[in-house]
Amino acid sequence: FSAEQEAQALRKAMKGFGTDEDAIIEILTKLNVSQRQQVLITYKSSIGRDLIDDLKSELSGNFERVIIGMMTPTTMYDVHELRRALKGAGTDEGCLIEILASRTNEEIRRINENYKLQYGRTLEEDIVSDTSSMFQRVLVSLAMGNRDEGMYVDDALAQQDAQCLYEAGEKKWGTDEVQFMAILCTRNRCHLLRVFDAYRGIADKDITDSIKSEMSGDLEDALLAVVKCVRNKPAYFAERLYKSMKGLGTDDNTLIRVMVSRSEIDMLDIRREFLTMYGKSLYSFIKGDCSGDYRKVLLRLCGG
Repeated sequence: FSAEQEAQALRKAMKGFGTDEDAIIEILTKLNVSQRQQVLITYKSSIGRDLIDDLKSELSGNFERVIIGMMTPTTMYDVHELRRALKGAGTDEGCLIEILASRTNEEIRRINENYKLQYGRTLEEDIVSDTSSMFQRVLVSLAMGNRDEGMYVDDALAQQDAQCLYEAGEKKWGTDEVQFMAILCTRNRCHLLRVFDAYRGIADKDITDSIKSEMSGDLEDALLAVVKCVRNKPAYFAERLYKSMKGLGTDDNTLIRVMVSRSEIDMLDIRREFLTMYGKSLYSFIKGDCSGDYRKVLLRLCGG
């Protein structure tokens, strides 16, 4: 890999009349995110121009958004998306839930650090000023990045947690949402899987069914996302992708974010889950739903 060579090739693709989009896709999709950062630096030192500015002036629409996303370091991409979700017109709750429910403690820690550096206020402050009630409290809890990440399972505690959840929801009139949050947002993954098994035994239904019948709106979505991410993160993302494309119109924000942010983490797993869950490949779904350079670059990120 030669950053110098790739930088010159990118310049050539954008110089003069017209833009060679295919070349840009070809160059950027074969590099990983850290190589793209090296190209960014080399481009400026060799050519004396800013690569992001050049790309922005040559490209447009969703295609541009994918390319700029690919050129952004992983943590900063999440930071920009969270900020857009909070500070844009209206709140993009789906984006807040997706990022905060699926990132690891370490990822959340880096997001918080960079968010503060970039915007001069904390992510928590922006969450609090933009959301309310129990949904706000779940997001604040997730944004702490304080989930136990150990592997230890205490059987008695798992049984007790399951009983607690049952008594906080199905068993009583009204719902004690704080109990759900306390258990779902802090316990480790192995422990929660045991809790979900125990819960099924006590309540005779799946925890997700209880959340659906006991909660509504953003709070329901947030807790369901937490449960899905605990059980099977790639399946959670497969569902996000499916929902972004099925039916009329495309939720491009979600489609772009998942494809860009997961492309180097678990895209193969997501593809496998997608095929299992929907009987069609992610590749064919994108192909049928998008067009032009936007489609080309997404198919390259998808692979296969």
